[in-house]
Amino acid sequence: MNKLLTLLCLLIFSFNALASELKGVRIWPSPDSTRVVLDLSHAPKHDYFLLTEPDRIVVDIQGPATKFDFSKIKNTSPLLKKIRTSSPQTKGTYRLVFDLQQATKPVVFSLTPTKPYGHRLVLDLPHSKAKTESVATPPKQVQAPNEQGQRDIIIAVDAGHGGDDPGALGKRTYEKNVTLAIAKQVADLINRQKGMKAVLIRTGDYFVNLNKRSDIARKSQADLLISIHADGFHNPKPRGASVWVLSTRRANSEIGRWIEKHEEQSELLGGAGEVIKQTDQDLFLTRTLLDMSMDHSMNTGYGVSVEVLKELGKVTTLHKKRPEHASLAVLKSPDIPSLLVEAGFITNVQEENLLRTSNHQQKIANAVFVGVKRHFENNPPVGTYFASIAAKSHVVQRGESLSVIAKRYGVSVAQLKQANNLKTDQVRIDQELKIPSS
Repeated sequence: MNKLLTLLCLLIFSFNALASELKGVRIWPSPDSTRVVLDLSHAPKHDYFLLTEPDRIVVDIQGPATKFDFSKIKNTSPLLKKIRTSSPQTKGTYRLVFDLQQATKPVVFSLTPTKPYGHRLVLDLPHSKAKTESVATPPKQVQAPNEQGQRDIIIAVDAGHGGDDPGALGKRTYEKNVTLAIAKQVADLINRQKGMKAVLIRTGDYFVNLNKRSDIARKSQADLLISIHADGFHNPKPRGASVWVLSTRRANSEIGRWIEKHEEQSELLGGAGEVIKQTDQDLFLTRTLLDMSMDHSMNTGYGVSVEVLKELGKVTTLHKKRPEHASLAVLKSPDIPSLLVEAGFITNVQEENLLRTSNHQQKIANAVFVGVKRHFENNPPVGTYFASIAAKSHVVQRGESLSVIAKRYGVSVAQLKQANNLKTDQVRIDQELKIPSS
């Protein structure tokens, strides 16, 4: 009898040890979806189903009845009305009901502990298709030229991590907050520059799927994708900024994937998509075009990386003095040159303190901007404003002034100064000047 009681106690103890108690709820709305995260005491055993009229999701989790106060949860989601409890049909479980504004197709999955979080059950709730297209990912369209018939160079700026994904963790800092602050400053500098336009991949504290980041850049007709990050390491000693580009191995695997994506090939930028669409699925030609597009993207990404590293070295310590190659999802597009900037090590106390300051964030942002701008000044895409002002150059000779050179080429002094970033009318012998189109 005693053995039986002991066995029953052990079984009860075992059940309680494995049961998942609800510890917290976090809601992360983004422009096109809402992520709900349930913080649990143990790995969840769960089931869910959908109900209509009204629309709702019902989740049953094995564990003790919850006394959580759902009224205190911050909820700004346009899709999720509220979360409440209900009576489960099975003993030993508790039931959560997610009341919705409209129907959705949820993706429900669990996550194992990773600092600063423990066990989690995640519900990704896509918003309506119409809202997704109008807010999160603008419809694909050819950029309208300006009044001079020249288009802007479009730079997609991606702030790494976000929402329930904090990224690397410092003593007092989440990587996701640093990356968003720097990304916004990079975008602001780009938008102030004539002939350039920035598109932010995320504008707030929410997570964007890694594959979708490139899709947003593509739908924005981006000439370049820059992903801003802050490094982390288990040892606090490493420090310094670095720049990463796509590895050849990842490039080859991505080309293989794109060959299988028949319905998406026409969306590729740079003309490759239009040509592939007319090839009647000629696999050899498709492979050739994808190879050419990927080569161009990788060469351009590397060229921009070199310039960005030069500028970063002027404002911070460099961890890597040359661009490094990596197999990272955000760098994978065969049609969009891409690079990833690590602004420094957030796990290094000195650099964490720097990365928390707006002054250092501005220095990093300016270095990225100047590097990108210099690359496109030297390698302007056809049909852009930068291409128009890079058409000619002139080496200053003895006795020549800025006004004399302007008159010779039929442009104004103001145009010459703007094209060459001159703050005064002074020029020196053997100085090379860019001559903008008249």
